[in-house]
Amino acid sequence: MFCSFQQDGARREAIKTGAAAIGAAFLPAAANAAVGESPRFSVFGLLGDGTSYSEGAAYGSDQSTKTYSPYSVYGNVDENSLYKPDNPEYSARKKAVLAETRKRLAKLPAYVEKKAWFEVSDELSRFMYETRGAAKGLATTPEQKKACTAFFKSIEQTDLAARRKNQELARTSAADTIPKLDAFLATL
Repeated sequence: MFCSFQQDGARREAIKTGAAAIGAAFLPAAANAAVGESPRFSVFGLLGDGTSYSEGAAYGSDQSTKTYSPYSVYGNVDENSLYKPDNPEYSARKKAVLAETRKRLAKLPAYVEKKAWFEVSDELSRFMYETRGAAKGLATTPEQKKACTAFFKSIEQTDLAARRKNQELARTSAADTIPKLDAFLATL
């Protein structure tokens, strides 16, 4: 009987030791602590010790070129930049978005006649989120911006009429969206 107590105690001790070893394996290591070293401090990487991991690249100090703002990680926009806003590929993509928008706007009168209000709202939100960015990206002159705003207002009025289930207002505003889009596209 005495031997079984010793064996149980040895097993318990082995289990405790194994559990402690497993627990120690999952604990994180000390964060760069060294004996006799004072704590590091840094104020935004500019004052104090700027070599700590979180402060090593303070305000673009790790950038190969000058940044446009001391608070930014992005460089100045110049002829060497990858993004060039006047690239014809971007305007062609925006015009393709507006062409697809026209196709989707043509579906609205049929939805309004069926009183499919969810379909009207869904059509105006499914793809149209791209429309606003494309139209605003193409509108550069005051005349274009005015036509763009008129188009946006007609879309918003159509969506509001559909949410309120006002068929007459939805019918007239949905019919007005394509001519407003065409007027905007004529200014480009």
